[in-house]
Amino acid sequence: MTAKVTLSFSDQTIADARHWAERDGVSLSAWIDRAAQERALREIFTAHAEAVRRAKPDLERAALADEEEIAMVDAELFSGRRAAR
Repeated sequence: MTAKVTLSFSDQTIADARHWAERDGVSLSAWIDRAAQERALREIFTAHAEAVRRAKPDLERAALADEEEIAMVDAELFSGRRAAR
């Protein structure tokens, strides 16, 4: 499902985004969608890493939790499909 929205960007931001979208062979909308998804994932993982740092659990348990977190995020954002990178 997609939603149509109206957004405003600086001229330079749009020029850069168009350049990278063309380089990647995708539409501007697809490129911006992927960029927003990647930023959301960075925010999620940063928050998770901070929580892990505060809790200071053993490394093996933290690694397993990271794998579970990745699977949950993938399922939520990509309906169980890994994003094309």
